[in-house]
Amino acid sequence: MVRRPVAWIVAVVLFAEGLGIAALNWFMGVVVDRQDMSLAGLDPDVMSTSSKVGGIVFGLYFVLCGVVALLVALRDRAPAGFGRILLISAAVVHGLLGAVAWGLLGVPQFVFMVVVLALIVLLLMTYDARQRPAAQAPEDAKGDGSPAAPVAPAPVTPPAAPTTP
Repeated sequence: MVRRPVAWIVAVVLFAEGLGIAALNWFMGVVVDRQDMSLAGLDPDVMSTSSKVGGIVFGLYFVLCGVVALLVALRDRAPAGFGRILLISAAVVHGLLGAVAWGLLGVPQFVFMVVVLALIVLLLMTYDARQRPAAQAPEDAKGDGSPAAPVAPAPVTPPAAPTTP
């Protein structure tokens, strides 16, 4: 039984996004290679190769983030150490990409980036809240396990007024 489906959803979205980013950059590299045009004197082969390599690296980054989310889903535990840092960095990247998407691409791309950002933050927050121990109710002085009467907080007194010599 799946208790928290958000980790599965994040894993699938990050896998799809990683493959999509890699495919898009590979396609752009092929287009630049076939155009055989230079941009401000840059070599077209270098632009094509860098687009392909950048797409593969960025795609592998998102796939690695998806693997971390998949491990969170399989273990049903919060990510720790490097995995947590990786998911936080993915959230930051999606925030930055969302800002770029708003300015350059349009509202649907911005909404997609914000939804993925929200899913990653939701994954981090829901598993984090589950790991914190719940506060236990104080026991009665009799030791029978019944809860003690609520204790009223101490009244707050104002600080003493300064005196002049």
